Amino acid sequence: MDQLAAPLVIELPPDFAEWDELLALIRRAFAYMDGVIDPPSSAHRLTPEGLSHKARQETAFLAVENGRIVGCVFALERAKDFYVGKLAVDPSLQGRGIGGRLMRAVEDFAGRRGKNAIELQTRIELTENHATFARLGFRETERTAHVGYDRPTSITMRKVLS
Repeated sequence: MDQLAAPLVIELPPDFAEWDELLALIRRAFAYMDGVIDPPSSAHRLTPEGLSHKARQETAFLAVENGRIVGCVFALERAKDFYVGKLAVDPSLQGRGIGGRLMRAVEDFAGRRGKNAIELQTRIELTENHATFARLGFRETERTAHVGYDRPTSITMRKVLS
């Protein structure tokens, strides 16, 4: 079996203009949630303009392979940490460690910015996510319910940076 090269992970360039391509990747990555989680993923409500606005407010990294975007992560800088609000990897490339490489880029960036942790939320139903983030060093800190639900719907996970 041929060894696959790892994609290049870069910070989103200031002149980035491929918003439609990036949005299509995010929607493909979150499509598996349809029918699994309730309420539905926010990926359905994103627009290219909204994604561009999000990128101006947050730090974003792209995974690029053969000139094609295969993954992305958006992280919002807060007082003491970074909050990862969107991590997406092309579903056809799952299992290659692309998400882990993107999260390491956020960790490195957060460390350079003097932050002590990274936090994220994942849905209760997405148990595979829980296991993946645990392998990356994240630990559950809280379970919360979306408005209108009488049960927890999200898990907050946190990784303290050394």
